[in-house]
Amino acid sequence: MKNIYIVGSINTDLVITTPYMPKAGETLTGSGFFVARGGKGANQAVAAARLGGKVVMCGLVGDDDFGKSAVKAFTEVGIDVSHIRAVSDVPSGTAVIIIEKGDNRIILDKGANAELSEKDIDEALKDAKAGDIYLTQLENPIEIIGYGLKKAKEKGMYVILNPAPANKDIVPYLKYCDLVTPNETETEIMGGKEFLLSQVPTLLVTLGGNGFEITDKNGSKHYDCIKIKPVDTTAAGDTLCGGLAAMLSKGKTLEESAIFGSKAASIACTRKGAQPSIPTLSEVENY
Repeated sequence: MKNIYIVGSINTDLVITTPYMPKAGETLTGSGFFVARGGKGANQAVAAARLGGKVVMCGLVGDDDFGKSAVKAFTEVGIDVSHIRAVSDVPSGTAVIIIEKGDNRIILDKGANAELSEKDIDEALKDAKAGDIYLTQLENPIEIIGYGLKKAKEKGMYVILNPAPANKDIVPYLKYCDLVTPNETETEIMGGKEFLLSQVPTLLVTLGGNGFEITDKNGSKHYDCIKIKPVDTTAAGDTLCGGLAAMLSKGKTLEESAIFGSKAASIACTRKGAQPSIPTLSEVENY
């Protein structure tokens, strides 16, 4: 089994449900407030670990309770935390998540995530080998994420970029990717499918409740997902990416890995929260 190296954000999510989005100056009574660990990088790391992968996480937290709690949660699912750095005088990343009728809206303070450096990448990848999986997103400084993509490619790793939140500044670095996994909105922001396929060999576009689509130079194929009634879509895409990476690390094909990741993502949508919603390997296999 190959190792999975994940470079990305580590956040704490403050979640509340609202009957509708308030107007300017309006105060609403919400419900179901809870605190959960999140961040796209962290979510994908936890998903990959819970779903059977051997994960090394690289990221930053503040020297605060949120950061310490996040690191503890990683160790509890078997993630290698030796490349998570705590920084002083900067808070851990925090996201305020508002849920309305099963859909989420997110306001993010990057905090310590903005301090990621090339040195952090170098240290994390010093023992990485050709064929290992590299997975990253765009909640850290774009130039550092781009550096990581290049570094991973130079090592012969299988490089996956989840371009979320979408940022066209990453385009010059797409040439280092083996697979890019945007949703429909991110695909449009990044220039559309045709443009992305001119930059990367394979594209996996997630389509929400309509499943996903894998496209390469040989054509495109659509895959349906499990039909469920969504409770909270937070971390659905992250769960798919983590499940995908876990199965690829075990030698499964891209198609097999994506189908498995999609199934895990569907299960996650039936539960509240980011990391709390991510299923285990046995839960997916027995669903």
